[in-house]
Amino acid sequence: MMRTREQALNYGMSFPDTYQDVPFHDDNWQLVRYKGNKKAFLWTYKKDGYVNLNVKVNPEKALFWRNVYASVIPGYHQNKEHWNTIILDGSIPDKDVKLMIAESYDLISDSPSKRIYEAVKRIPYGHVATYAQVAEAAGNRKMARAVGNALHKNPDPDSIPCYRVVNAKGELAGEFAFGGAGEQARLLEAEGVEVVDGRVELDKYQWKLNVEAHN
Repeated sequence: MMRTREQALNYGMSFPDTYQDVPFHDDNWQLVRYKGNKKAFLWTYKKDGYVNLNVKVNPEKALFWRNVYASVIPGYHQNKEHWNTIILDGSIPDKDVKLMIAESYDLISDSPSKRIYEAVKRIPYGHVATYAQVAEAAGNRKMARAVGNALHKNPDPDSIPCYRVVNAKGELAGEFAFGGAGEQARLLEAEGVEVVDGRVELDKYQWKLNVEAHN
């Protein structure tokens, strides 16, 4: 359970091109910024006995999170429409704390994750793409490993079909991904993609980047 400042800062620093900052010469306020534009996406401070986190949020999602959790409130000392405060009192599951931090990062940054998710959305129905293909579609074929990291943090599985991504041999992901053992195969087979022994025949089903056949 995320309860400490160190846990929050460490998670914030796990995103690409980030750094910590103490801008007010006050150790109570410690931030994580994105190097590309030096904007902060995670503010940490202690208030009323708890570690608090300020995260940026889409205005339409701000109220959603506040309605789901009593410990998510309008942003303290920041624009209340665009920022939320997360009180780390143990009442919010780790996965949702991390999701809110990830959403803040994506809003602040011109992040590789954002480009990766857009590339995955382009994989046609009934097809698959390799990690390297997705990286290339996102603008940098060398960031195939970043594709894997981004997909494991997929903020919106309903619209980002990460189950269509396989490795260079056409093999599916491990059992931990996509909701459990067999789930990736089930989702692909529902689109007419044949899976044999945990593998897809790339010659038959691979996305042709230069001939994007949309269903």
